[in-house]
Amino acid sequence: MKVRLSLLPLLTLASLRVGTLPAQALPTTQPAYLTIVREEVKLGRGAEHTRIEAGWPAAFAKAKSPSSYLALASLTGPDEVWFTIPFASNAAVAEEFKRQDADPVLSAELARLARADAEVLTGHTVVQAVARPDLTIGAFPDVAKQRFWQITTFRVKPGHRADFEAAAKAYGVAAQRAEPKTSYRMYELIAGAPGLTFFVFSSLESYAQFDDLRAAGDKTAQGFTAEERATLQKFSAEGLVSSETNRFRLDPAMSYVSRETRAQDPAFWMPKKQVARATTQP
Repeated sequence: MKVRLSLLPLLTLASLRVGTLPAQALPTTQPAYLTIVREEVKLGRGAEHTRIEAGWPAAFAKAKSPSSYLALASLTGPDEVWFTIPFASNAAVAEEFKRQDADPVLSAELARLARADAEVLTGHTVVQAVARPDLTIGAFPDVAKQRFWQITTFRVKPGHRADFEAAAKAYGVAAQRAEPKTSYRMYELIAGAPGLTFFVFSSLESYAQFDDLRAAGDKTAQGFTAEERATLQKFSAEGLVSSETNRFRLDPAMSYVSRETRAQDPAFWMPKKQVARATTQP
């Protein structure tokens, strides 16, 4: 996770002296804030990138950082990894700045990893987003069990925030009417991207469940009331710049989670290393 050193404390809280605190448990409710580090990987360098990135959680664990983050590797769209880092508030981050001193040993290790990262990346972007619980639908999932994500990005024309919010609420009502178990989290970008941008996060325990997600979406569209359809069409015609949906898989090697989380599914979080056997040819 190549990070500009000026952003390092904000993104990880791991360059701070944190005593013997373990990694945080994964959130059980929608985090109020997300910092998202997006890394674009050079063609053919994915395996090398994963190897380098595995050094970051190893360094955080050694320093007993109280932070946590998930690494979402793209399955569609650009070859990217999104590192999603939850925060309860900006004030909580500010307090860490005030009362903790930098850990020079860890900072040096992260700087070394950042230099290695630079060799396998073509781009690096950091954005911050705030939760929109008023536009979020359904129960918060057991994050430790989620393996795949679908993220839709909406870019909205200036002056059309209200139209987007009305469309999102109309869609949410229709989605829950069509499938009561519908669940997704809405975030609004507040820094790092131009204009009005929103992310919708859906997560699944297996890739096969994308079939269910698609079927639920089709059922929702077929069940719009006349008023809901008019609200959605108005926003699409007048307020939408673009929308893009991509799929991601959770990468355990590049993620930093607590020991307790890893223990829940060791086959996924701590797979045994495959050892290639040498063979001889006659």
